[in-house]
Amino acid sequence: MTIPATRQELLDAIEINFERLAKDLRTVPAPKTREETLDGHAKGTEMSVHNLVSYLLAWNNLVLKWVERDGRGELIDFPETGFNWNQLGELAQKFYADFDPVPFDQLLKDLEIAKQKIVNFISRQSDEKLYGAPWYGKHAMGRMIQLNTSSPYANARTRLRKWKRQNEIA
Repeated sequence: MTIPATRQELLDAIEINFERLAKDLRTVPAPKTREETLDGHAKGTEMSVHNLVSYLLAWNNLVLKWVERDGRGELIDFPETGFNWNQLGELAQKFYADFDPVPFDQLLKDLEIAKQKIVNFISRQSDEKLYGAPWYGKHAMGRMIQLNTSSPYANARTRLRKWKRQNEIA
């Protein structure tokens, strides 16, 4: 899939990649969701499907935090308060811990809700707002949203499908 450059392309990428991922996630047997046998976010580590969904949900929530702060004219602390871009492994561990108590089916619902809030936000924006100027460094708002929604959905689906084949899950 090409890198989105318009609001509609971004919406399409998010919806397509999310639906493909959601379809695969729905077929994971509940007992398997906590097994830490999926390739982790840091090289040489393993995580669970529950961790994977926690990670996606947390990044979606960060996107929502960023655009809310931007809308209020407040400073955005990318990627997250207390973390720098070179601390993404530690941030992933925080995400796993934050959502550990949440049942897997609720995580899936929460991810759907967060994704829909992002879609609703994007739908209200113009191409100019999303792609007309740098928002973080050289990246436009639309690109930052894409890097933290549709791209991770696609990456997660690739990881998940490989894991499902290894675990003989149809």
